[in-house]
Amino acid sequence: MAAPPCPPRRPISAPCFILCFLLGFVAGLFPFAHRHLHLDLHLPASTILVREDPSSLVDTPSPPMLPRRAPAAAAEEEERKLLLVVTPTRARPLQAYYLRRLAHTLRLAPSPLLWLVVESGAATRDTATLLRGCGVMYRHLSSPIPDALQDRPRRRGRRQDRPAVDSRARQRNTALDHIEHHRLHGIVYFADEDNVYSLDLFYHLRDIRSFGTWPVATLAPGKSKTILQGPVCEGSRVVGWHTTDRSKNQRRFHVDMSGFAFNSSKLWDAKNRGHQAWNYIRQLDTAKEGFQETAFIEQLVEDETHMEGVPPGCSKIMNFHLHLEDKNAIYLNGWQTTQNLDAIIPLEKEEKPIL
Repeated sequence: MAAPPCPPRRPISAPCFILCFLLGFVAGLFPFAHRHLHLDLHLPASTILVREDPSSLVDTPSPPMLPRRAPAAAAEEEERKLLLVVTPTRARPLQAYYLRRLAHTLRLAPSPLLWLVVESGAATRDTATLLRGCGVMYRHLSSPIPDALQDRPRRRGRRQDRPAVDSRARQRNTALDHIEHHRLHGIVYFADEDNVYSLDLFYHLRDIRSFGTWPVATLAPGKSKTILQGPVCEGSRVVGWHTTDRSKNQRRFHVDMSGFAFNSSKLWDAKNRGHQAWNYIRQLDTAKEGFQETAFIEQLVEDETHMEGVPPGCSKIMNFHLHLEDKNAIYLNGWQTTQNLDAIIPLEKEEKPIL
């Protein structure tokens, strides 16, 4: 007897197929979701973990977890003022030493910080190579030398310090032009490369609201005494000045070039200046030697009431001005030499005894 024919197979409805597909998809993702929940439950509240590549979870083991700063720490860093550190430099024997020493200090300073390095004349490849490896966010600028100064003859027995002072003023003005053109909001500080700076200084700079000043210690060349120049403060109020140079008593403000800092908005916003008679804030290369600082500060503030003593009391020396320049040294291109490398006293080879 022949077997009865099988009944026809009923087709699967589309809603049933979609429901089964979704259930299987969710069941397949459950182990991964369980692992995420297990990790998150054991993390401290102030730490958030971020994966480098979430797609790698399918075929590879769990990727390393990278810690990310908590939102409070990120917000605090965003609120920090940008430090605009301006450093004029020129090709000379100790240039690499000065720049590297200052770069090591700036690398330890809290971010955000922008280092504006301005070279006299064309930017050199040696300085560019050094800055690329300094580990600090920087901008390499150049300050062209006017043709009138390039063609100026040098006379014997005449001091050449004045052209160097004029060059540094032009270099700082180049940095101020860059800051004003790009509207870089922050605290502007002129940090000469041959000075020594305490790390505390860069923490106190962000406390400045408009214009801040502090005393600077200078080691007099050929002498064992230290000259102190800067404000005398009662709290944050400037009430007098430290000075020992009687020939400079005619100066309005007895401040070193590395002994003050100011808000960059003063360059383009006259409302933020205590002295609104100036429309163009720049260093004057026509000022007498020793009067460049006070001539520039007089454009920013009207008197001591518009200054802030940093830190309160002005009782801390945070940077020193040293005279370490070697005028008799020779500048080496690339700070390297291929001459005079032969051994003066060669080592004699010891003859091994024959056994």
